[in-house]
Formats: sequence, C-alpha cells, structure tokens
Amino acid sequence: MGSGAQVGVIVGSYNAHVGFPAAMEILRAGGSALDAAVAAVKVIEDNLEDHSVGTGGIPNILGQVELDASIMDGTTLAAGAVGAVKNYPHPIEIARKVMEVTPHVMLVGEGAELFARVHGFETANLLTEEAEREWRRQILGEDGAPGEGDSWEDQYSLYMSVVKDWTKLLHKEIFGTTNVIVRDTQGNIASAVSTSGWGFKWPGRLGDSPIIGAGNYADSRFGAAACTGRGEMAIRAASAHSVVTYLRQGMALEDALRTAMLDLRALVDPFAERDNIMNIVAMDRHGNVAAASTSLAARYVFQTTEMDDFEERPRIHVPLRDE
Repeated sequence: MGSGAQVGVIVGSYNAHVGFPAAMEILRAGGSALDAAVAAVKVIEDNLEDHSVGTGGIPNILGQVELDASIMDGTTLAAGAVGAVKNYPHPIEIARKVMEVTPHVMLVGEGAELFARVHGFETANLLTEEAEREWRRQILGEDGAPGEGDSWEDQYSLYMSVVKDWTKLLHKEIFGTTNVIVRDTQGNIASAVSTSGWGFKWPGRLGDSPIIGAGNYADSRFGAAACTGRGEMAIRAASAHSVVTYLRQGMALEDALRTAMLDLRALVDPFAERDNIMNIVAMDRHGNVAAASTSLAARYVFQTTEMDDFEERPRIHVPLRDE
C-alpha cells in the first residue's frame, strides 16, 4: 500500500507481548502484517499460563474448551473466522485458511472442525489439568459431580441462575482474549483475535472475537481496532468497526476510541454490572497506537521494528457510566 519501507508496528492486549518476538522477526525481515499477526497469536495460543486463549483455556459449562478466532487483511478487506472449535490448538491458522481458500468468512462448530481436518491441522487435548480443576470447583463444587438425572432444562436453569454472579468474577479472568494489530514495513495493516471465550459459557456461545466488525476490523486506508472483554457488548455496538468508521470520518485516534467506548453506554443490559469490562486497542493508518478500557487498571503493549523490546502503556479510561 505504501511507497518505500516504513516502520513496522504491533499493538495488542497485555497478554499478547509473549508473541511479539515472533512477529518482530517477521516484520524486520520484510514479511507481511498477516504473517506477523498469525505468528504472534500462535505463541499466545500455546501459552499454558494464559487461561483465556488456546490450550489451557477455561472450558464451557460441560468442561469442553471451545475456541474462537478471526483475522482480517486491511488491504484487501478479506477476513476469516472460526467459532466453537474443539481439539484444535491454533484456531487463528484455521481462520486464515477459511479466509484464503473459501468464499466464506466464518465457519463454526463441527463444520469448522471438519474443515480443519480436511486441511490437515493437528489436533490436541486443550483441557489442561489446571483448567479442569477450576471447572470442577466452579461448576461441580469441590466434591461435586454432575447430576445424572438432570435434564437440559435443569442444566440451563442452573446456568442462567449463576450467570450474573459470574460477571462479578471478571477480575479473576473467567474470560479473556488476545488480540494484535500489525502494520508491516509496506504500510499494510492486519488484525487478529483469538479466545477461549467466557469461562463456563453455554456450549456454542460466541462472543465478539470471531465476528468481523464487532471484535475485529482492519482497513489499511484508515486503521484497525480489536476488542476484549464482554463480547456481547461489542457485538451490539459493532465496536471495532465503529472505531475505524470514526477514523474514516477524520477523528483523531484517541477521540475515535473514546467515542466508540461511549457508544456502549446506550446498551440496555439486564446482565450488566458496573464493573463489566470492555477494552479496545487501535491503530491508525500512520501506525499510531492507543487503547481504551472501562477499567482503570487495564494496560496494553506495543512495539516498533526500531525498538528492542515492547513497551507497556495504560489505556484511556472510559467508564460505562458517569462517575
């Protein structure tokens, strides 16, 4: 897109920093934003200390780890996504393959797994002992066991009765996500998101991460944005696309972020808590980066090809309600 070499840039959620070295190696060699984004996310998906992404992710209410991911090429506006994928440790690679070889944007569940199998992606057991222990403690109790006679209606009633309580556990990371936005040395932008979703979620629940325009959007002409936190909010407000739209309208990067965050205040949500968390990272077409959050404590990370290591920065604080 650009003329001549430019500075490569990567920005992401705080947990993304473990993948930055892999991305930087590609960018410094003149590689593409897409390749760098995928390389970074794969490292995070393999990080067993991160229970919000990939192997070791917190499972759904049945004890199954379901993964979602999406990727977008900001220069062509091509995108790929997968949702509710079991037994495949790198959903970001599957999402990219969907983008590259099919006329579709999103595949989910058994269809996504069949697609992965046809294309030779390796399988793995995603449920670690630590994640299983946490599932048993939260869902079954320390000594609990599933009720053999419980109907799905009973299970659903149990699930809905505790959903509100689970929103209070956000600071304990019952859900989370990773995202990166990359601009390569040719000025092309790509964004990638991967998650195991809301911990102890209902089977098949999709948040914003695999939904283009909600949790992920990139357009090299204007910029890109990606979200983490309570994905249902970003879906309803089309938050990632909103940031890019505000950039297209001529807003400065931080103003675009603030405006997209303030849009969330219009959502009527009976499950909302005052401390519901929403986060957005963003990059404009010039490679400037910023991030916003409903949380005062939230941080993000970025690095350029001219920097030896990543830098951690606080996010702009935009609460869901006036304080």
